[in-house]
Amino acid sequence: MRFPTIKVGSEEIDEEKALQIVDDAYQHGVNYFDTAHGYHAGLSEPFMGKALKRYPRESFYLATKMPPWDLRTPEDVRNIFESQLQRCQVDYFDFYLFHAQNKEMFKRCVELDVYGYLQKMWEQGKIRYLGFSFHDTPSVLRQILDTYEWDFVQIQLNYLDWELQDAKGQYELLAQRGIPAIIMEPVRGGALADLGEKANAVLKQAAPGRSIASWAIRYAAQLPNVLTVLSGMSNLEQLSDNIGTLSPLEPFSGEEKKALETALDLYRKKDMVPCTGCRYCMDCSFGVDIPKLFGIYNRYVFSRDAGSFREEIAGCIPGELPGSCQKCGACMEHCPQHIDIPGTLDKMRELIGKLA
Repeated sequence: MRFPTIKVGSEEIDEEKALQIVDDAYQHGVNYFDTAHGYHAGLSEPFMGKALKRYPRESFYLATKMPPWDLRTPEDVRNIFESQLQRCQVDYFDFYLFHAQNKEMFKRCVELDVYGYLQKMWEQGKIRYLGFSFHDTPSVLRQILDTYEWDFVQIQLNYLDWELQDAKGQYELLAQRGIPAIIMEPVRGGALADLGEKANAVLKQAAPGRSIASWAIRYAAQLPNVLTVLSGMSNLEQLSDNIGTLSPLEPFSGEEKKALETALDLYRKKDMVPCTGCRYCMDCSFGVDIPKLFGIYNRYVFSRDAGSFREEIAGCIPGELPGSCQKCGACMEHCPQHIDIPGTLDKMRELIGKLA
């Protein structure tokens, strides 16, 4: 979902750069590739099919997802699944997921018997492992686990969300049931790649030469019930850093654990919006570019550079700005981070007025 793009603000994949990333990953032992029906405005699956077609099919694992928000009838389930096989140029998926499950999305999947259809695809060999990605509370997770049998579950887990969104409770529930966890957002959409000057200094002193992002990757990867860790890498530098971090994986020492606790305490004191840039909140009916605005806001919180903040706001289309928000709340229904988006946009509108 984070391939390099042709230009800023576009979802069109820069295929030359993206192919370099896929090839370099494959050549260094990365064998799990995650895509989804809606990533890059529908362009991710066809690109992944093109990129991976050049390698022996049994040499990699391909994962994609059924989008519940696009489902209205049982026929939609069949049509989307068949189109995904064609788009990815494969005869089967290694890992197939119900995408972004929460209480409401799971209810829709049950009503349309999505599991029944995908179970048939499993029986036909078109799916090898069936699971779901999850964005809700441990109680909802327990309900989903009790309803059907699952091979794996993909959860958002990182050292910030371990307590903030009770990733600990979700992880432990899966571990108790012997269901492997696949980790998404280990670096929280890049937010944990830069914790701010003071927190960064603590980690750099504890582990000279390691990147700040590497701490987040290691935190997730060292947990015993983790099958693999997903990282959306937009350039070769990020890929190289992640490969180095896990070659081999070195669990935290006691001193490193203390350093991370100190850094996290410093980070929590910053007034950050916990947006990962997933864009599930988009498109806004009124034109507000929510992830873009939250990115601008978070950069200001880090730097307190009012000039850069004003410059970035001036570069926005007027309709993208917080003033266009009508507080309809539709965006909040899809936000995996449960952010009070209208309320946060209000704060940003006040900040723009203050710094204008």
